[in-house]
Amino acid sequence: MKPNEINTDKLAVLLKERRGKRGLREVAREIGDVSSPTLSRIEQGRLPDLDTFIRLCRWLGMSPEDFVIEQFDKSVAHQEASVPEKIEILLRAERTLQPDTINAIVKMVNLAIEASQKDDKKLTED
Repeated sequence: MKPNEINTDKLAVLLKERRGKRGLREVAREIGDVSSPTLSRIEQGRLPDLDTFIRLCRWLGMSPEDFVIEQFDKSVAHQEASVPEKIEILLRAERTLQPDTINAIVKMVNLAIEASQKDDKKLTED
């Protein structure tokens, strides 16, 4: 991966989540000056042109910087992420899972880890 790339996976995931079950044409009209085929390509992980990227960021309520991957930051962030955070990142990058499914899996992982930590604490107290 080259330094300062755009995280197209993150952009695709957030676009799909925000779009929900609405059609691409409806969302394209809402965003303005972007076509439904362009949105489809972005949801497939393709990099949009700069104007479209800025429009999407505004529509998502995010800064363009939120999508910039710097090689150093990516490796450090990945190392510092907790196991549940790493799992969530991987799940959100998976394009076949629905947001509700991802949220349910993340919740189950967090509950399992909490239960495990409680069991570990009981063992050390005994």
